[in-house]
This record gives sequence, C-alpha cells and structure tokens, in this order.
Amino acid sequence: MNIVDEIEKENMKEKAPQCKVGDLVDVHVRTVEGEKERIQIFNGTVISKKGSGNRITITVRRVVQGEGVERVFPVHSPNVVDVVVKKSHKIRRAKLYYLRDRKGKSARLKEIRRRVKKTSKSDQTVPVVADEVAVATEETPAETTKTSKTTKTSKTTKTTKAPKAETEKKDEKS
Repeated sequence: MNIVDEIEKENMKEKAPQCKVGDLVDVHVRTVEGEKERIQIFNGTVISKKGSGNRITITVRRVVQGEGVERVFPVHSPNVVDVVVKKSHKIRRAKLYYLRDRKGKSARLKEIRRRVKKTSKSDQTVPVVADEVAVATEETPAETTKTSKTTKTSKTTKTTKAPKAETEKKDEKS
C-alpha cells in the first residue's frame, strides 16, 4: 500500500451514507458562522455521483423560488454530518443533468414505492406477560399397554370421563 492510500483510509468515514442517483435526500451540513457552529439541511435530488474511495462526491439539486441550486458534497467530508434518503425514484441514466433544462411536470421523476409486508392480526398483537415465573402443570403419563388401538381408545375415554365427572361433582358441592 502506498502512502496516499493509507492517508485516504484514515480519513474515510466508518459508516458512509448510502444514497443513489435519483434519491430525494436531506444533507446535514455543519456550518461555522463566526464562533457559532450549526447544522444546516440542504434537501434536493441527487443528480450525479462520482469518484471512488474517500473522494466520492454527490451533486444535489433543488429549485428555490424558481431558480435551480446545485451543491457538490464530498461524502466522506467531516462537514457532511448525515445524508438522509427520503424517497427513491426510478431512473434510467447514471447522471440526471437533463433535469437542469426541465421545469414543472417534465422535471418530475417516478417514485419507487416500497411494499410493506402484510401481517396477520395474530402477528400484530403482542402477547402480554403477567409474571415471568413459569407455571408448573401436571401431566398424566401416557398408558403403555400392548392392546389394540380400538380397545385402548375405549379405555382412555372411560378413564378420562370418570375423573371429570368426579371433579364436576366436587365443584358443585363447594
């Protein structure tokens, strides 16, 4: 690795903002006015992206009071605090310089709408947990006899009906 690559690697942001050409973005720029420092938001459409490594720049265009304004932002600059993508548009070119000559409806781009997965009602409801203590349940062991299925089912129905009837009688008495 040569010296230039090492210096560029040091100055790159760890988490670089991800945006594409055609995105409507808000670029948060740190500005210094005298002794005060504030963050100014420049919103517009990304019309070009060029460069590589830490030299990546994006050109953002917006129309203010009928006049087109373009600014070029180095993505890895310490003055660019954040780039927030608000919308994405369908484009068919790498550079959108043709938007400079267009006005009104002809300068519009078709928006890409993201589909949201539909969830069922059971997925939307969140179960409420009253206590985190596990409740112990009593389970009766399964019968392990070598009888045929028909006789086994008849035995189990007889045994299960009898205890239920006894518990119902006890509930009625008390």
